[in-house]
Amino acid sequence: MHDENIRKMSNMADTEIKDLPTLNILLCYLLHRIERPIEVEQLYEIAMETEIINYFYYQDSINYLLTNKLLTIEKNSNGKQCYVVQPKGKACAEQLKSYAPKSYRDKAVLVALKYFARLKYEQEIKIDYLPSEHGCYINIRCIDAKYDLMDMKLFAPDLEQAKLVGEKIMLNPAGFYGKIIDFVLSNEEVSYDLSDN
Repeated sequence: MHDENIRKMSNMADTEIKDLPTLNILLCYLLHRIERPIEVEQLYEIAMETEIINYFYYQDSINYLLTNKLLTIEKNSNGKQCYVVQPKGKACAEQLKSYAPKSYRDKAVLVALKYFARLKYEQEIKIDYLPSEHGCYINIRCIDAKYDLMDMKLFAPDLEQAKLVGEKIMLNPAGFYGKIIDFVLSNEEVSYDLSDN
């Protein structure tokens, strides 16, 4: 029920933010809520996916936040540049969050959580499309740190339908894998009626 309310409120945030102070607060809030450094490209992609943040306002806001030391740029273990919220930015997020409407805050956080879940799924599930003479195979691999947990092929009549299947799997790869394992473990031999009736 709580998730449904958040979705409804985030759908209400359907217009772009038009003032820089609100966007500054929203970006600080987002980084504070996510509680980890976010790569420069990732924050940009998340901001654009919200559909409430204009590219030009975004650039102005990032410049303001960096100049005023609410955010800094640091390198992560992969050598990629990341935004890190600083104590001043955390204070902004905590004390001024009410100036950024809750619908915008919820939408930004929801988009970020979905974004990072999608990145995780893409590391755990690999889907390849293999055209064949009569259709297309969908090769699905569930990958653990060292092993392939599952490697299977499904057939679809064409590439368009194969991609639809792939997209559905990627909505919840763990659920897909879990349902297959549940099915296998609950599968039983067919019983035959040997009565003489």
